[in-house]
This record gives sequence, structure tokens and C-alpha cells, in this order.
Amino acid sequence: MSITKRTLLCACAVSALSTAALAQSITIATVNNGDMIRMQGLTDEFTAQHPDIEVNWVTLEENILRQNVTVDIATQGGQYDVMTIGTYEVPIWANQDWLLPLEFSEDYDVDDLIGPIRDGLSVDGTLYAAPFYGESSMVMYRKDLIEAAGLEMPDAPTWDFIAEAARAMTSKEDEVYGICLRGKAGWGENMAFLTATANSFGARWFDENWVPQFDSEPWKNTLQFYVDLMQEAGPPGSSSNGFNENLALFQTGKCGMWIDATVAASFVTNADESDVADQVGFALAPDNGLGKRGNWLWAWSLAIPAGSDNAEAATTFVEWATSKQYAELVAENEGWANVPPGTRTSLYENSNYQEAAPFAQMTLDSILSADPKNPTVDPVPYTGVQFVAIPEFQAIATAVGQQFSAALAGTMSVDDALAAAQDLTTREMTRGGYIK
Repeated sequence: MSITKRTLLCACAVSALSTAALAQSITIATVNNGDMIRMQGLTDEFTAQHPDIEVNWVTLEENILRQNVTVDIATQGGQYDVMTIGTYEVPIWANQDWLLPLEFSEDYDVDDLIGPIRDGLSVDGTLYAAPFYGESSMVMYRKDLIEAAGLEMPDAPTWDFIAEAARAMTSKEDEVYGICLRGKAGWGENMAFLTATANSFGARWFDENWVPQFDSEPWKNTLQFYVDLMQEAGPPGSSSNGFNENLALFQTGKCGMWIDATVAASFVTNADESDVADQVGFALAPDNGLGKRGNWLWAWSLAIPAGSDNAEAATTFVEWATSKQYAELVAENEGWANVPPGTRTSLYENSNYQEAAPFAQMTLDSILSADPKNPTVDPVPYTGVQFVAIPEFQAIATAVGQQFSAALAGTMSVDDALAAAQDLTTREMTRGGYIK
């Protein structure tokens, strides 16, 4: 071998070793929702731009994701460099110094983020998580079934109308159920839906002195209405159904209505995924005439734990995945209707998106109508629409959710479920020093 060839081979070997030494590996924990699955499918686009960053994915069901990332960040386990977390966790964890503040390039355009979504992910004006998609909740319904029932869906329905329509659209012998709602126990599953619904019934988690209110008439009305409606017009096994289970039911034509996250709109109207794509209509979440609708406010967001050893690479990924350019990438590959919604004002000003997404304006109206600082009819000491922004809420609401899921399943009465919720919540709030 000549000296020249030997020198060239050595140089190549040194270069490869240097590249390997400089490469960073990041691990991303995320939820198994459709938009996150799309993001994983586009990872090659990111690594093509950033060949020095290796991306590893950990994809989990919603309840398990929440449990795993909470344990990891609280114990400084260091398993993840990027975590998919929600509007509930961000301010609490940021105040604990568990998250790194996010600093992006000017091209990112932080000011383009929709105000209520951005505010929920910030502390003292500093962004601690970047929204991957934002959502409220709304009614998704089968236009053909509601027409066959002789009814017309208002843009802003009441709960009484929803109940009437659900019963009218139900045909159990044909396995068509008037309504599908979350029943799976979990603070972000059935309790997200029920807490937002309770707001519209005049209920609240706590009074102004942090005393639990599950022994109140509005909570009794909320839970009884929900259980009765689901038992009469919902699918069998509802107490095991969360977002993904109800999505599958709706897409296969088994639900007349589904009240859930606005982000589902792109899935139920996608002809490649939904058997009823051409029959879906949208309406605001219902109310009871008390001044509050049963819709929530949420963002699934990407955050970087303070213990990450690869913060620079993690920041690069988070900026890419939540940028305007990422939206254009999804549009190019999947169509504008499938761009992650609810995060940027510019998306809702985009004529391509407006034309492709018949749900766009309803989604934006729902997001802007939610008020985390004034979520209930009567005054409360907390912020949060479908959650209470205190550290104890996650554990308490999951336990309450188990009682309410049991009531839906028929293994516990509504009165007993509410009494159990009142007792356990009072106990935990006393232990936490909120009440004496």
C-alpha cells in the first residue's frame, strides 16, 4: 500500500471516529396519539438535516406515559432528553426547576404561538415547553345519523339536546351508539372530560377554602347525567374506553356523537382512516345555560428535563418538531388537514389549511373560549379547566376517576362514587395542608 493511500485511509478513520465522538443520542418519550406517530415517521427528515443527532423513541399509552415521565423527572432518573408533557405539568415542574427554559432561534417566532396555549406553557413570560399540538374539546357527530333522527345539530348545543340526540341515534341491534365518551379511569382520561363537563353543570372541585365539593348537587347532577346517558346510549364496555378506543369506534361508524379533543378532527375526516369521513360535522362543546361550556384547554408539548446530558441536541429537535417548517413538512407528506393543530396563529390564517380543514374555525373558537383563570360558574382558588393546577391533583384525580369509572361500569352507585371521591379528596387535601 502506498503512503498516500495509507494516509488517506487513516484520515478517513480519524474522521469517522471524530464524527462518532461528536454524535449525540437523544431519547424522546411520547404518547401513542396519531400526531406523535406521524412525527416519528418523519424523523428521517430531521436526521438528514442533523446527521450528528441520533433519535430514539419511547412511545407509551397516555396513562403510562404520564406515570413514567413523572417518576423519571421527580427522581432525576435521566432516562429521557425530551418529554411529551401537558399544560398541567409545565408550570408545576418549571417552578420546581425540573425543566430547562427554551431558547430558540428568531426564525421560530414564539410570538406566533396562540396566546392561551403559549401562556399555559410559560412561567413569568419564559417558555418551558413548546406546543406540538393544542386542543380544546368539541362535538364531532354523524350528519347522516342526526338527519335520520329528524334533528339538526346547533353550532352551540345544550346538554339536553345532546342527550336527546344520543338516544335518538342509538340502534344497539346495529351496533350504532348515540354517543361515545371517555370512561377509562385517569386524571387525563375520564376526569378530563368529567371535570370540563362539571364546569358547565355549575360544579367545581373545591370551594374558595379548598374544601372538596363532590357532595354538592351540581356534582350529583353531572355524574348521574353522564352515567345515565352512557348506559342508555353508549357502547358496551365504556368504562374501559379512552381517547384512542373512542376514536376507533367513531371511525368505524359505531358512534353517532363523540365529545372529545379537537385534535381528533383530522383523523375522523381522513378518508384513508375513517369510514364516515364524509359525514362528520362539528359543534361547540355543550352547555347548560350557566355561562360555561364543557370544553377544556390542553397542549401536548415537548419539554427538556433539567437533568438531560444532551440539552443542546434536544433543543434542536424540539425547535424542529414545533416549527412552522415542520407544519409545512406534514402538509407536504400528509396534506394540510393533518398538520398538528392549535398552536400557531399563522396556521389559522393559512388559506390552504382553511380550505383543507373544515374543522379549523371551530377548533380555534373552542380554544379561545376556554378560560383557565375562570373555569367555573362559582369562584374557585385554582386555575385549570379540566384539571386543578396543584401537584396533588394527578394522584387525587386518578383515584376519583376510578370511583367514577366504577359507577359507569355499574359496580358502584353514583352516590357511593361521589361519597368515596369526597372522602379521599378531603383526606389528601388535609394531608397536603390545604384544609385543616
